[in-house]
Amino acid sequence: MTVLSNLWIQKRTPHWERLTTLVAAASQNRLKKLSRSELQELALLYRQVASDLSTLRQDRTSAALAAQVNHLLARAHHIIYSSRKSTWRNFLLYLRDGYPLVFRQQIRYVFTALVLLLGGTLVATAFTLADPRFAAPILGPNVMENVERHEMWTNSIVSVSPQATSGIMTNNLSVSFSAFAGGLLFGLGAVYMLFLNGLMLGAVAVVCQKAGMGILLWSFVAPHGSLELPALVIAGAAGLRLGHGMLFPGIYKWKDSVARAGGEAVRLVSGVIPMLMTAGTLEGFFSPSSAPVALKFSIGAGLFALLLVWLFRPLPESAAEFV
Repeated sequence: MTVLSNLWIQKRTPHWERLTTLVAAASQNRLKKLSRSELQELALLYRQVASDLSTLRQDRTSAALAAQVNHLLARAHHIIYSSRKSTWRNFLLYLRDGYPLVFRQQIRYVFTALVLLLGGTLVATAFTLADPRFAAPILGPNVMENVERHEMWTNSIVSVSPQATSGIMTNNLSVSFSAFAGGLLFGLGAVYMLFLNGLMLGAVAVVCQKAGMGILLWSFVAPHGSLELPALVIAGAAGLRLGHGMLFPGIYKWKDSVARAGGEAVRLVSGVIPMLMTAGTLEGFFSPSSAPVALKFSIGAGLFALLLVWLFRPLPESAAEFV
């Protein structure tokens, strides 16, 4: 049991009092009386005081104080979230400004997910170069037979593009959300999905290159892969965040840590949906088409550049309102 010091309580009390003042002001006329800076302060204090409540709950001698802070948070939560209208405009503003901030807050998990994917790619590349038979169980007989005939296994997509697009989107969403849901297995499922997809990428790259099909492969992958692969990494990162919250609760109770990690993971994975929808459309209609190779690479490079601009451009101060 943690026993909190009076000094810690004295240092945190001004923050609780300030949140009380802002909540009282907002209660009179919703949020209309608060300035932009006060709205940002309200959102920030809400998150800080929520963290304080978790700390207070660890100290049984502070039960009465924890109840007061919990009541304050409930009032703040009602004001903040009941005042948000779920409109398409707000959703688009969230995607434009809020989501990039969510992404940056979880960048260490994104980096870890990227390392896992590339690690699998490097392992498969090395082993397939040493022994081409390594790729067979990873890629399956259909892909291997097509490569032996020097044919792309994606040729059949062109004739059934509308139907294929729906299936591709469903499959891409399934793979990405499996990487996310793998976080429920204390992050191990996310690690497995990321490494496995890296293995598949490395194996198919070497097999196609040895068969003289390197350009065919990469011109197919470039248009949709510029969004599909980053979406997989981000979904895997969300799974890793969830797993981290389950394994390392820190100062929080286990259930509070999981709830906090789950909320952050869901916000992180939410951004992959438009990415996968765009990638699925390209994979169904454009990637397997007979369009010039240069055009396919140009579109892939352009989409990846736009993705980087979206995620890393300077953000307005209002972005914090959506997080």
